[in-house]
Amino acid sequence: SLLTFWNVAATAQLTVEAVPPNAVEGQDALLPAHSEGQKFYGYIWYKGSQVHESHLIIRHIIRSNITVTGPAYTGRETVYPNGSLLLQNLTLNDSGVYTLQKVDEVLQSQNVVVKLSVYQPVTQPSIQTINSTVAEDDSVTLTCLSEGHAAVSIRWLFNNEELRLTDRMKLTRNNSVLTIDPVWRADAGLYQCEVSNPVSSRKSGLFRLVVLFDPTRSPGLSGGAIAGIVVGSVAGVTLAAALAYFLYFRKTGGASDGHHLTEHKLSASNHSQGPFENHLSKVDEIAYSALNFNAQQPKSPAPASPTPAASETIYSEVKKK
Repeated sequence: SLLTFWNVAATAQLTVEAVPPNAVEGQDALLPAHSEGQKFYGYIWYKGSQVHESHLIIRHIIRSNITVTGPAYTGRETVYPNGSLLLQNLTLNDSGVYTLQKVDEVLQSQNVVVKLSVYQPVTQPSIQTINSTVAEDDSVTLTCLSEGHAAVSIRWLFNNEELRLTDRMKLTRNNSVLTIDPVWRADAGLYQCEVSNPVSSRKSGLFRLVVLFDPTRSPGLSGGAIAGIVVGSVAGVTLAAALAYFLYFRKTGGASDGHHLTEHKLSASNHSQGPFENHLSKVDEIAYSALNFNAQQPKSPAPASPTPAASETIYSEVKKK
């Protein structure tokens, strides 16, 4: 009886998806019953997860071919002999969960839960900004606008490829606003944003960003970085010049001092008495020899007079040994 049919209890539950699971507003969707190979007494469809009269869409008794509609019936629902339910001309309000109660010959029931999502096709977005021409090292903000669609995904494209974010680029939480700070000349080009949902996607028109820059500057370097490079270069040149001057002064000044010291020792050797000469240490002899060697390296020819002194120096060394 119909009363018994109302009070059957579910013994199992199966969750499936509608066909298609993500449907477009205005199209149709099928809610499958999955009743193949089984015999049932009847089918009951409810809107929502609760099996209650207030949520009844349609009740169909197979043997008597009786169909009864309920409070949730809209006139766009059709039940098939296998228990599947067709929803026509979908609206956004049709999204949600549907429950099918299948009753067998002994009045045992099996519940099937069907999920359906209905979306509007997205509209073409647009990119807005305060200024499409910016100077290098300034900042720019691009906003992707899509009317009437809150639950959409947004991605950005640059020169027809997906934008590769750098540490200078920031996106808002929903990706609708792109900020570049600072702007480099490499950021100049064509930008697009694409909005999508599970049933559609659209791209904005091309937006050209123009970046003004100083052609004498290296690309990708800020003013502070360039100033640092200039200061570092000047400091390096100054240090190199100071080092070269020091080495030159050491070489020329040392040679001159050695020459004067050698002449002084030669004069002392020629005029010293024997006892003083006997007190010369080996260190003095070595220093004397080394300084005399340096004295023999001047660019101009040595005077004729020091030559005998050099011979005397060698003789003195042999004599000491």
